[in-house]
Amino acid sequence: WDETHFGKMGSYYINRTFFFDVHPPLGKMLIGLAGYLSGYDGTFPFQKPGDRYEQHNYIGMRGFCAFLGSCLVPFAYLTVLELSKSLPAALLTAFILIFDTGCITLSQYILLDPILMFFLMGAVLSMVKCNSCADRPFSASWWFWLSLTGVSLAGAMGVKFVGLFVVLLVGLNTIYDLWDLLGNLSLSLVMFGKHLLARVLCLIVLPLALYTAMFAVHFAVLNRSGPGDGFFSSAFQSQLIGNNLHNVSVPE
Repeated sequence: WDETHFGKMGSYYINRTFFFDVHPPLGKMLIGLAGYLSGYDGTFPFQKPGDRYEQHNYIGMRGFCAFLGSCLVPFAYLTVLELSKSLPAALLTAFILIFDTGCITLSQYILLDPILMFFLMGAVLSMVKCNSCADRPFSASWWFWLSLTGVSLAGAMGVKFVGLFVVLLVGLNTIYDLWDLLGNLSLSLVMFGKHLLARVLCLIVLPLALYTAMFAVHFAVLNRSGPGDGFFSSAFQSQLIGNNLHNVSVPE
């Protein structure tokens, strides 16, 4: 059912047709990019669920979602291994996820869910890895995992707003971490300030910058009139190619 929506939105990006959707743009942009790179021309109408694709090349879009869905297994394995230091526990987690029919079903279609779960679990794995580097702060690996956590947070929020939950999880972990550092009497206030600044840069500034950049790309790509025009102002519509108001002088 949802493949009808998100596949159609991927086509909109390929055709540069403006549309409006309740979700942020990253997931649909990635689906459109996967389709474009795999040779899909954006002409399938996606009129109703179950329509046959016939000669249209949909494999790239489904394959992209399936690939991200398959990444959940090593993400879960590495996360549990890092938390428990137990190989049997990590393997059990991986096998449970491999044979989970819900995960398999969600990952085989053109949906936002595998893309969302990829960034959610990527954020959790990065957070756990960063915590394991706590004994060597400001090292290359510490910066890498902290920055990757911020990138994953932006990705989760950029696909669906439900990504806020992993932002909350990472936020609570960061507050606990900073509170622990503040109570460390051997740590100077200057060093604590550096810790605070690093987290502000990587977990607040970086995700916000990336999230904003997604919308910049979204509006730059979708420059043709489409079904989403009516949700926006006349001044905005005047910038869309093919709109009745295109290039018309619209007063503020």
